[in-house]
Amino acid sequence: MDKKVILLCAAAAVLLAGCGNTEEEQVIVPAPAAAETPTEKTEPETEPETETEPETESGTEPATETETEPETAPPTERDIPDGELVRVLDYIPDAVADLRYATTNNFTGKVIYDSGEAYLCYGTVKKLMKVQDELRERGFSIIIWDPYRPHEAQEKLWEVCPDPTFVADPRNGITSHSRGNTIDLGIVYTDGSKVELPSDFDEFSAIADRDYSDVSEEAAENSRMLEDIMVRNGFYGYWGEWWHYSDNDTYELIIP
Repeated sequence: MDKKVILLCAAAAVLLAGCGNTEEEQVIVPAPAAAETPTEKTEPETEPETETEPETESGTEPATETETEPETAPPTERDIPDGELVRVLDYIPDAVADLRYATTNNFTGKVIYDSGEAYLCYGTVKKLMKVQDELRERGFSIIIWDPYRPHEAQEKLWEVCPDPTFVADPRNGITSHSRGNTIDLGIVYTDGSKVELPSDFDEFSAIADRDYSDVSEEAAENSRMLEDIMVRNGFYGYWGEWWHYSDNDTYELIIP
């Protein structure tokens, strides 16, 4: 009996020792896992803070660029003074330019000025744009023979034709053509074909005046139509030349 008791006690001791080791492993093993878990969660939380900073900077830059754009915008047409000479075809591109004094096709047979570009004061061009609009609706276009004329060119014309009926005497001061608000013009059809008019440009005879009794009815009607449109838009004509018109306004000439 004593041996059995001793064997049973020994077996119980062994079982108790095994259960104790299992409990210690269950307590110790989860401890490192619990410590590692918050460390892994903390790292991604700091990443959005780093990404937010460049977003704020990129959002600020476009606002700065937008604010500076109006300061560098080019000047508009409204900034052009009315007295500044401008190229007519820049504003009336469908007008026909046939500057006779830039060629030998004029009454002098000589080239009077070098440029073949038509220039006028901006204020005069704005009125001429309205004239072209009305003519275009009727199937016509202006043809420009002599716009702004430098004073030196006026002197050359006077040397060839010292007749104040057809050429202004430059010794009396700046002439209307040299002020940039006067133009010699006629009309053509919008396809560029000719329109019947009282005479050709620079016709030094009685048919060049505004009497019209000595020209065809069609020529008279076309010339009167042009005159009505020109007068309605701020011009007045010279009696001795049906093609000659001056702006009602005089500007302080600015040559760019």
